[in-house]
Amino acid sequence: MTTILFDLDGTLINTNDLIIATFLHTLEKYYPSKYKREDVLPFIGPSLKDTFYGIDPQLAEEMITEYRHFNLENHDLLVKEYDGVLETIKTLREKGFKIGIVTTKLYETVLRGLKVMKLDPYFDVIVALDHVTKEKPDPEPIFKALEQLDSKPEEAIMVGDNYHDILAGKNAGTMTAGVAWTVKGQDYLASFNPDYMLENMADLLTILGV
Repeated sequence: MTTILFDLDGTLINTNDLIIATFLHTLEKYYPSKYKREDVLPFIGPSLKDTFYGIDPQLAEEMITEYRHFNLENHDLLVKEYDGVLETIKTLREKGFKIGIVTTKLYETVLRGLKVMKLDPYFDVIVALDHVTKEKPDPEPIFKALEQLDSKPEEAIMVGDNYHDILAGKNAGTMTAGVAWTVKGQDYLASFNPDYMLENMADLLTILGV
């Protein structure tokens, strides 16, 4: 195993409160009193386009704009770190592993999140939503990251907190690891049969024999 690909939100950085607050703000504006916290949890992970077009195709672009405006305004205030992530990423880098990010987030917002969490120096490649034509669970983003890293699927592992991360890895032919701190619950993520389930990001080092 030479290559580790990570999802961003809910995996490397704790954006759950930010994402939930942003969905609730946006949906409250267009559908007052209709959505509660538990209603928006399924929206975490898929792209905004998939989510908002699924709610109302006519208002989707307007809602996406509102979402991104609120999200950026509140980003630095609500983003938090996960225990063990920074130390693990530093170790992987020091040991010579190739590490990348594959996310359904826009590139500029990815950079902002990484900078806030002091993770920005460590990644060899970032494949964001604006770099692909098909997002996870399609394998295109993973293939793109592997190509840039000069890696093959059989030497890579995809780490994520949501079903589309696990399925994207499986579709691309990589190993997969779920994270037990997923906001949707460990049992939910385990139902998609990742090869590993991480209780802490440092578990990766044990798996990789570091």
